[in-house]
Amino acid sequence: MPRPVPAARPDRAVAPPSTPLLAVAGGQLVAAPRSAPGRTGGAGRRRSSNPYLRLLATPGARAFTAGNLIARLPMGMFSVSAVIMIAGSRGSYALAGAVTATGLAATAVVAPFTARLVDRFGQARVAVPATALAVLGSLALVLCVHYEAPAWTLFAAYAATATTPNTGGMSRARWAHLHRGDPAALHTANSFEQAADELCFMLGPVLAATLCGALFPEAGTLVGAVLLMSGVLVFAAQRATEPPVTPRTGTVASPLRTPGVPALLAVFLATGAVFGALEVVSIAHAGGAILALQAAGSCAAGLVYGSLRPARNVRLRLLLCLAGMTALMSLPLLAATGSASLPVLALCLLVAGAATAPTMVTGMTLVQRSTRPEQLNEGMTLAVTALLGGIAAGAAAGGWLVEHAGTVTGYAAPMSAAALALVIAGAGPWTGATRPTRTTRSRASRAV
Repeated sequence: MPRPVPAARPDRAVAPPSTPLLAVAGGQLVAAPRSAPGRTGGAGRRRSSNPYLRLLATPGARAFTAGNLIARLPMGMFSVSAVIMIAGSRGSYALAGAVTATGLAATAVVAPFTARLVDRFGQARVAVPATALAVLGSLALVLCVHYEAPAWTLFAAYAATATTPNTGGMSRARWAHLHRGDPAALHTANSFEQAADELCFMLGPVLAATLCGALFPEAGTLVGAVLLMSGVLVFAAQRATEPPVTPRTGTVASPLRTPGVPALLAVFLATGAVFGALEVVSIAHAGGAILALQAAGSCAAGLVYGSLRPARNVRLRLLLCLAGMTALMSLPLLAATGSASLPVLALCLLVAGAATAPTMVTGMTLVQRSTRPEQLNEGMTLAVTALLGGIAAGAAAGGWLVEHAGTVTGYAAPMSAAALALVIAGAGPWTGATRPTRTTRSRASRAV
């Protein structure tokens, strides 16, 4: 008697259809869109519920993130190292401040052009030589200080460091390329990058001051230059995740002429004034160490914000974040007015920092949506440039208030700057920032 045919084993899963790694778009070979986070990549495979673990599980993400973090850490080291080095050698904080201010002004002028070259020729081809030139400027500054060269050489050497590429912007551009058509993943990526910014600017000054004090005054600048060059080399070597260069047809207008972008840059300018004023006033009132708490609060809030599901109306999100920043920035003013103890003021700064990262993440999301894909690095660098300009203006305003009205009144400056940013965001035209561009919609449709 024939034996019955056994039923199919339930534990044998059918292999899913393979997903192509490459696709043709615009006449060139590009990475094929990936499935949205949360879908299973195969039978029996479960993805992590942590959005940051899913983000770093993207092929190639950990390698370029590691290089970017190494390159980004010196961004918080160079200015502190230069001030310590120049003031210790020349005995003048005025000269040290003027040199670093010159470098900031040079960066505001040069950085957008460097970003435009990155968009046009690719990250690796531009970032490495631009970083090499900036490192040479840092080394020249060390030599000029060590050998007591004329003061004008310090300005020239530090201005040469303005070619440093916007590594944070290049990293965000990679995430935008890898997760195009997936707003939730991009929200998590932008939050991760903002938290990394806060962490680097919190640890950078501490590391610089420690190196300059424990070793020799030039140590902070030298270590920062080595970290910057090493990190950019590691980052640029990850060619698989580098966004492809989009061929330009004809003359492309500057992102400054894109509807919505000028209003966004004005918001970044006012937001930068919040940071600059808060830094100067807090240092004058209680010392620099207390500022680390504001950065810590921002870093923690950024990570929590990135794990939440974002609302679809990005402009409304920005308004809510700016309203929260305005309200929370009143806490240090209230604490100082009431002559609160240092621990209470520290707690107020920690809480006030909670609105910083969500505001920056949402602002950068609007910049990404407003800027053409082939100008993404330039658009984000313009935002950073506006932020730096606001920091300089806020620091000047905060310093003037401290000198003429006292530190208590000085805390009104960051709150007023936050309120100004809220007013600009509420009144500004957002024609290009509130809806996806045609290119974004077509990319999203191909990703489904």
